[in-house]
Amino acid sequence: MMKFSICLIAGFLSFAGFGQVNNAGSITGNIESTFQYLNDDTLIGANQPAQKGLMNTYMNVYYTNGKFKAGLRAESYLPRIQGYPNRFDGTGIGMRYIGYTNDFVDVTIGSFYEQFGSGMIFRAYEDRGLGYDNMMDGVRLKLTPYQGITVKGVYGLQRLSFQEGRIVHSAGIVRGFDGEMHLNSTFKKLEGKKLDVTIGGSFMSKYQVDDREDLILPENVGSYGGRAALRYGKFTLNGEYIIKEQDPSTDNGFNYNYGHAAIANLGYSQRGLGILVSAKSVDNMSYRSDRTKELQDAFINYLPALNKTHTYNLVASLYPYATQPVGEMAYQAEVLYTIKKGSKLGGKYGTSINGNFSTAYGPNRHTEGLDAIGDSTGVGYRTGVFDTSDSLYWRDININIERKFNSKFKLSLAYFNIVLNNDVAKVTGDAKGLIHTNIGVIEAQYKISKTHSVRAELQGLFIAKDKHGDINDKGNWATALIEYTVSPHWFFSVMDQYNYGNATEDLRLHYFYATFGYIKGSTRISAGYGRQRAGLFCVGGVCRFVPASNGLTLSFTQSF
Repeated sequence: MMKFSICLIAGFLSFAGFGQVNNAGSITGNIESTFQYLNDDTLIGANQPAQKGLMNTYMNVYYTNGKFKAGLRAESYLPRIQGYPNRFDGTGIGMRYIGYTNDFVDVTIGSFYEQFGSGMIFRAYEDRGLGYDNMMDGVRLKLTPYQGITVKGVYGLQRLSFQEGRIVHSAGIVRGFDGEMHLNSTFKKLEGKKLDVTIGGSFMSKYQVDDREDLILPENVGSYGGRAALRYGKFTLNGEYIIKEQDPSTDNGFNYNYGHAAIANLGYSQRGLGILVSAKSVDNMSYRSDRTKELQDAFINYLPALNKTHTYNLVASLYPYATQPVGEMAYQAEVLYTIKKGSKLGGKYGTSINGNFSTAYGPNRHTEGLDAIGDSTGVGYRTGVFDTSDSLYWRDININIERKFNSKFKLSLAYFNIVLNNDVAKVTGDAKGLIHTNIGVIEAQYKISKTHSVRAELQGLFIAKDKHGDINDKGNWATALIEYTVSPHWFFSVMDQYNYGNATEDLRLHYFYATFGYIKGSTRISAGYGRQRAGLFCVGGVCRFVPASNGLTLSFTQSF
């Protein structure tokens, strides 16, 4: 791999040099660097690392010249910042590719990201905030043989970690193909019709050697399925269904059940009103290129979360829900309504109301006719699509009302009722069973002048006592935040997260955090100092644990 990287970089530089000489190519990219200096804080469990300073740095460089393309990413962890996987260290090339594209073919050799359908069968992507990167290393081919038809093929190894400045791959080989057709583009008779239809299908396979003497493990595990998306006037309907073949793994206790994933979305949209209803059925869909891995390692697929992504501090960080690939039945409904401008309730600028409901239950698994260790096929249970049990994993009922009173002042009110099953989606070691919370938020924004504005938030989280009458988990919380912006360059903020309801009086702590920064063009520099509590950081149902910290964080980003 090192020889390949050297050759690829040499080729990249040659292309870049040729492009500069002929003034025909272009180079774009970005730089991102985060530095932390941390202190000991025994009250919140924060420890100062031996190095005291931690740093993550990335630089992406993309080059195009006509039909040719190339790119690379340099990465440096000296050492990694807190919360990143312990398999990230060193400085080196973490991504590199070269390719060619025209109207018919798009081929990439080296590193690439790709997704088939909704991602339930295959998604290779990066989320730097999560420290997540399951990039593919190999070959990707895209063909457009006819208008409205796209065919994709992928073959390679997945990135598992980055150690001593080098990419380390997962154990298995991943390969597959996907086809999609937009019928209204492919067939001239359907052009301009009110009903718009897209259909697609995917097949994926992974290979991993059977290295167990006590089991007979399938070395090739296939997964396949189809999807469709329809649009008719103001209505949209889309869905996808995936089947995964027998895939004994650490996640499922090495059983030989088939897996499935199904998702459906029905939407309606017109001016001032939007409605979305979704349902998802998942069982035994942990699909990894290494059957022995856990947590977020070596996933081939991605299971979309059917719960709203929250941004308010207490809602997003204390009790987030992580998608359960082993099995869940999830449902969501959302309504966005804007009260008409000029009406008594709508006011001069209109008032928007956003209501959302989401829930997730465990699958209903039937064991009738199966003994304790499964039948002779190794199947441990039977279940069906949307066969839902009464085991609640998650429930979220929330409403947000936002109104602009005049050209300078805007106010938002929000309420959240969240129930989390900590035995399934574990977020804390201080509670068992269901955690019931009620959260209220008031947010106000005021524009002082053309360049000066201020925003403030007041949040409260109230947690129900457990069945014995004891304070559950760490009790009630409050957060206050104020931000001041001087456009277009400066911003300042101060936040205090206060655990005033902790059962232990000495742990009723304030988590102060102050930030300021400067923006000029595509350059952004910021500095933050204070306490941050331990917890989960989640994006789209994928989470990573972030330990408690007390100290300074500096960040720098630059695009070019």
